[in-house]
Amino acid sequence: MEIAHQLGKLFLGAVPTVIVVLLFYFFLRWAFFGPIQKAMAERNARIEGARAEAAAAEAGAKQEMDSYHDALRKARGEIYAEQEQARQEANDNRAKLLKAMRARAQEDVNAAKKRIAAEVATARAQVESETPALASQIARAVLDKPSSLRGGSGRGSGR
Repeated sequence: MEIAHQLGKLFLGAVPTVIVVLLFYFFLRWAFFGPIQKAMAERNARIEGARAEAAAAEAGAKQEMDSYHDALRKARGEIYAEQEQARQEANDNRAKLLKAMRARAQEDVNAAKKRIAAEVATARAQVESETPALASQIARAVLDKPSSLRGGSGRGSGR
């Protein structure tokens, strides 16, 4: 029984310590842990809010990038269409120029053919008109030379 009595004294001596520890615990919970937990909750809320804002900003930026890429793709398409149109116009102009140059060259060729035909006709007419005179000159030359070559008994032996 004495042990129980000693334990009772021990418990009675420990009661003020337990009360001080409990008061200290409630004081720390009210003065220290409460504000820390409140600050941590606010911090987590801010972090989550910032994450949500960042996600929204990222989604907005992605949407803007997509619209920018679409606009860029459209602009490139328009530029390619304009370039193709300009290239087609240049090809058409070149084809027209080549056609005109071919027509002019054909006209030059036809004019040259007509001129050559006229020169040939003129030369043929001249040859035909001079043919009898040339024939008589050739005949005279042929007839005169053989007589001088025959033995000197002709008209040309006195020379």
